[in-house]
Formats: sequence, C-alpha cells, structure tokens
Amino acid sequence: MSASQINPILVGISACLVGQPVRYNGGHSQSKLCLQTLAEYFQFKPFCPEVAAGFGIPRPTMRLVGDPESPQLQFSEGSGDLSAKLIAGFQGQLPQMADLDGYILMKNSPSCGLERIKVYRENGYPSEQKSAGLFTKAVQQHWPLLPLEEEGRLNDPYLRENFILRVFTHNDYRHQVRNRPSYHNLLQFHSRYKYLVMAHSYSAYRDIGRMLAKGHDEPLQQVIDEYAQKLFAAIAKPARRKGHANTLLHILGYLKQSVPGPLRQDIVEVVDNYRRGQVPLVAPITLLRHHIEQYGSDYIRSQRYLHPYPDNLALRNQV
Repeated sequence: MSASQINPILVGISACLVGQPVRYNGGHSQSKLCLQTLAEYFQFKPFCPEVAAGFGIPRPTMRLVGDPESPQLQFSEGSGDLSAKLIAGFQGQLPQMADLDGYILMKNSPSCGLERIKVYRENGYPSEQKSAGLFTKAVQQHWPLLPLEEEGRLNDPYLRENFILRVFTHNDYRHQVRNRPSYHNLLQFHSRYKYLVMAHSYSAYRDIGRMLAKGHDEPLQQVIDEYAQKLFAAIAKPARRKGHANTLLHILGYLKQSVPGPLRQDIVEVVDNYRRGQVPLVAPITLLRHHIEQYGSDYIRSQRYLHPYPDNLALRNQV
C-alpha cells in the first residue's frame, strides 16, 4: 500500500472554488470538477488571502499596479499600496502548507492567479508583461516544488492529467523521501519513477541517473534537494506522444524473453497508433499492463509510470 493510500492527499484551494462566498461581490466560483470529481481523491484545505487580510465581504475590486516584477496591490479605483496588508494576512499560512501536495487557484485574481495577471501602469493601461498573484508568488517562493494550477486550466485534459500526476508524485516523494531521508529511500523511490521521468524528458532521465550514480559522494540533503528539483522540473509539463511511445517501447523490452514475438508486435502496433494520435494513451497502457501483470518482473510491475494515479480518474482516456 502506497503512502497516498494510507495518508489523505491534502490539496490547498482558493476558498471561492469550494463555494465559500468570499469573492469581492460576496459570491463564489464553485468548481464542479473539484467538488464532484477530485474531492473523491483529495482532501481540500480552502483559504482566501484577501479575507484573511481583513479586506471584508463585499469589497472593492483590486488590481496589480507598477513594476510587473514587483507589483503593488491597490483597489481598482485607486488607493495606497495594499500589498503589506495582504502579505500580513497570509504570511502565517505559508509554514502551515508543509503537508500539502498541490494547490488549485482562482484564475485572474490579483492575489491567487497563477499567471497572466494584468499589471497596470500609472497611466491606467495594462503592461505587456503579466504577473502571478501576490499570494501565489509567495507560495512559489516558499514551496517551489509544490504543484500549482488554476482551476480553469484543469478543464484541459492534458493539463488536468499532468497536475494530478504531479500531485500524486509529490505526495509519494514527500512521504517516502522528504520525510524519511536516506540514500536508500531516494534510490528506491527513483527506481519506481525512472520511466515516468523518461516519458517527460529523456535528457532529464539521463541527467538524474548520472547524478544518483555519484550521489554517495555528496551530502545527503544536497542530493535529495537536487533530485527533487530535477524531478519536478522534468514533469512540470505534460509529456508528448513521442516521449510516451518511446517509454512504452522501453518497458516492452522487459517482456522480450517471456512474451512471444507476435504478441509483442501487437503491442508495438498499438503504441504506433498512439504515437500517430489514432488512439488515446489508455490503449497501449492497458495492453502493456495486461502482459506485465502476467509475465513481468516485480521491478517493472512497480513502475509508477504504469499506475501514477487511480484508474477511476480515467485521465489517460483523453490524452
């Protein structure tokens, strides 16, 4: 049983997305995806930085102004800098996020938006350069490995699959390596994730392998931190069909001695159909898993690439 099955997967979320009436107009932006689908697998921890800062409900609309690299928060009709007040409201929340494995954010929010937030010049026109919300920036700085995504972007099947994959990976990493640091645990973890990394980035797969080969010559925490940075950078974006297809064929190589050639060729044809976009990823994965369960070794059966999250989410049916 994996750590994610033993411990609830805690995911932070903008409070308005779970139906709390905390928006500037006293309303909410309840997410059916989060509450009706993801809530079966995640335990949500809602938080609204603007309410925590004492801005009240309802309240005037806010926007970011000034330098896009270091914008200020102001009321839209003009006021002094509200940034310090907002930061004071969420500062104490950041250390309490150590048990989170992801965060789902409200789009277009000057506090919670993940990206593409307009920053206005003094003349009232928006700058060409966009920003993240101030709360989101602080989360990224305090917890740089934490998977973040905007709720609206989760309607894209590729971004949804990638975010959920990163959340489950973060949960497993946090319990198996970060909370139990040792070279043995790190190597055991990577032995299960190597093909997941390969699917996203073959260069990262090789780079991490070289790093771990000489890891015992470096301080343990330094190796763990470097590994985590490389791992989550590698899987930060959805894997391409070419990466998946190459990984599937690598895994198929472990069945060379146990599965007859004609059956292996059937799998190759389905992988090629997937590479050309004719079938979804679930088709070659299901076929390969069927043979691995019967003929594969314990090592290849343990690969998280084959089971990165619960099958009931049906994420690979759409990518």
